[in-house]
Amino acid sequence: MNSFKIEGGHRLAGQIEPQGAKNEALEVLCAVLLTDEPVRISNIPDIADVNNQIALLEEVGVKVTRHTKGDYTFQADAVSLDYLESDEFLSRAARLRGSIMFVGPLLARYGRALVSKPGGDKIGRRRVDTHFLGMQKLGAKFHYDIDRGVFEMSAEGLKGAYMLLDEASVTGTANIIMAAVLASGTTTIYNAACEPYIQQLCRMLNRMGAHIEGIASNLLTIVGVGSLHGTEHRILPDMIEVGSFIGMAAMCGDGILIKNVSYDDLGIIPYTFRRLGISVQRRGDDLYIPCHDHYEIESFIDGSFMTFSDAPWPGLTPDLLSVLLVVATQAKGSVLIHQKMFESRLFFVDKLIDMGAQIILCDPHRAVVVGHDHQIRLRANRMTSPDIRAGIALLIAAMSAEGISTISNIQQIDRGYEDIERRFNALGACITRIDDCSL
Repeated sequence: MNSFKIEGGHRLAGQIEPQGAKNEALEVLCAVLLTDEPVRISNIPDIADVNNQIALLEEVGVKVTRHTKGDYTFQADAVSLDYLESDEFLSRAARLRGSIMFVGPLLARYGRALVSKPGGDKIGRRRVDTHFLGMQKLGAKFHYDIDRGVFEMSAEGLKGAYMLLDEASVTGTANIIMAAVLASGTTTIYNAACEPYIQQLCRMLNRMGAHIEGIASNLLTIVGVGSLHGTEHRILPDMIEVGSFIGMAAMCGDGILIKNVSYDDLGIIPYTFRRLGISVQRRGDDLYIPCHDHYEIESFIDGSFMTFSDAPWPGLTPDLLSVLLVVATQAKGSVLIHQKMFESRLFFVDKLIDMGAQIILCDPHRAVVVGHDHQIRLRANRMTSPDIRAGIALLIAAMSAEGISTISNIQQIDRGYEDIERRFNALGACITRIDDCSL
């Protein structure tokens, strides 16, 4: 186990480029199971969750060829169905939330899928009903083995159907899409998630021979086909990394250029930071964040209290609320952060309060931040990262604080951010990775 030691107070300058999108990678990697032909995917991020997904594909028999960093070819022409039902596979799958998206491709291509209750961040209840209800709509039979903690699904042949999803689940939508592309007949998915990463998955599947209409909307129409073929696909830049870098630049930067952000796929993210008073300047497909000695939170037009809340795309992603909260601690003004989707994601604010931040945790879903307007700097502290996004938020807080902080459980940060200490240190930060045994 490792920790970060962070010497705060260093001003950062230079340029940084986001990695490939973690959430897109986890989706499109599962899609390689839909064909026996080679699928080449580039801009794959070198992070723990994605590397574990690739390792899991190899374990089930997918041939994996690494060309260069982030550039792989996958061929699922010898998948081991026996291994897919083994306790070893189920144990490995249980440690990775992305494994839930194996169900759709396996069910569509082989007529059977088993998966353990998936792991991932401990940020509250994350139900998987949408995945399995969608598969049942397509004609699959569902069984939960309570003794083994295993979900089992089977189907002699999936058939297209109309479905109205009870929630716009991103992974649920992806799973259902991957099952429906090989189902007979037409599938209509209403209240589908429509994030850029879902759009990317759909476009990739269409290049493989699928027939998906309504891409970028919440109403998808999928005409099933008999088989899919290989393709090449490039993953988008990670919008959550871009947002994290904007927050880092606002708190610690003396002028940071964020390169190749795919601006049109960022949605409301730049606008949200601007409402915090952050200058986010577009330069082609790059973003420039100047030095901020002062920034002021806007009010709504009627003068009421600014509120940031998460919502399905094109609303604000819940993955950036932790970063926005940290940035608000040094703003002039106050803001209400309303985390609607996960009931445990705001519990990390006690660590910020220990650093001197003025935050009122109203309940598990809402926190009020009263900004210091740079009159009081955060102070160093010893912290533990509870999840990926809180981890990067705490790292940004520590980089802006006075003194030396430590953050343990940084494997959570490694799950979502590639080689983050090297990349931040290249800008002028002072972050050291240390073995916990040496503490």
